[in-house]
Amino acid sequence: MAKGVMIVAEQRDGALRKISFELASTARKLADQSGDEVSAILLGAGIEGLAAELGKYGVDKVFVGDNAALEPYVTEAHAAATAKIIKDNDPAIVLFGASVQGKDLSARVAAKLAGGLATDCTDVKIDGGNLVAIRPMYAGKCFGEVVFNTAPAMASLRPNVFPAAENAKAAAVTKVDVAVDAPKSKVLEVQKDTSGKVDLTEANVIVSGGRGMKGPEGYAILEELADVLKGTVGASRAAVDAGWRPQKDQVGQTGKVVSPNLYIACGISGAIQHLAGMSSSKCIVAINKDAEAPIFTKADYGVVDDLFKVVPELTAVCKTLVA
Repeated sequence: MAKGVMIVAEQRDGALRKISFELASTARKLADQSGDEVSAILLGAGIEGLAAELGKYGVDKVFVGDNAALEPYVTEAHAAATAKIIKDNDPAIVLFGASVQGKDLSARVAAKLAGGLATDCTDVKIDGGNLVAIRPMYAGKCFGEVVFNTAPAMASLRPNVFPAAENAKAAAVTKVDVAVDAPKSKVLEVQKDTSGKVDLTEANVIVSGGRGMKGPEGYAILEELADVLKGTVGASRAAVDAGWRPQKDQVGQTGKVVSPNLYIACGISGAIQHLAGMSSSKCIVAINKDAEAPIFTKADYGVVDDLFKVVPELTAVCKTLVA
């Protein structure tokens, strides 16, 4: 009989991603309701030492698959290894991160297991002993509750929405044989972001600009504000399509879905696809000359004025507060 909650941890370059701790904490909360254990799948090469870190967030057991074929991440190899570990251990619930890697992996694993998958969830709960996943639908216009008629119940959780809380456990490490066939595809080159900025999906503060920035040079004032707030700069699809910012900076339904503590939208009108990508932010501030801009319907605080006047003044004030 399927039992327990399993997470699929993410690591990159020998370090666990923030979403892994969020998954572990959420799994612990779910498992405690039924007295079950929390297990984790950790794949890569030379990564056994990371298991103890997962234990700090409530994981009881870590299945470590250490194989050179699993580094760097390639969908075929990771999906095969992940599906095998899930089949062998029969968990009732499996949680993935709704990160770029997690979205890629969870869909392939769900297909291999012929199971149901609720994606990009903003909440999960246990009802009558079964998992219920809550996820936005229709570009964030409403939320649906997803129930499962197959086991395991699988869901991917939106990064930065679920809190990561330490709940120390002595995680037992189980090494598993993850001999996988040589993948048909391989990574030829990895181009890393050398800016030192936190990825948008993990950022606590995001300062975004849209068409109102008037051009790529306009983003200089947003970069300055983001630096003061120790945040990251994002952009709307219109700005990316215009070539003002790289695609990796795009926030929205066709870009990255983000949930920072603070989202400052500058010169962004608020198209539905953009709102779908940032509406789960904890606090939203909008700065726009158009008082009728849709972004104000989602904003907690709004400033109707010229952003090129407001942003430098806001930056100056923030500098005094953090000095």
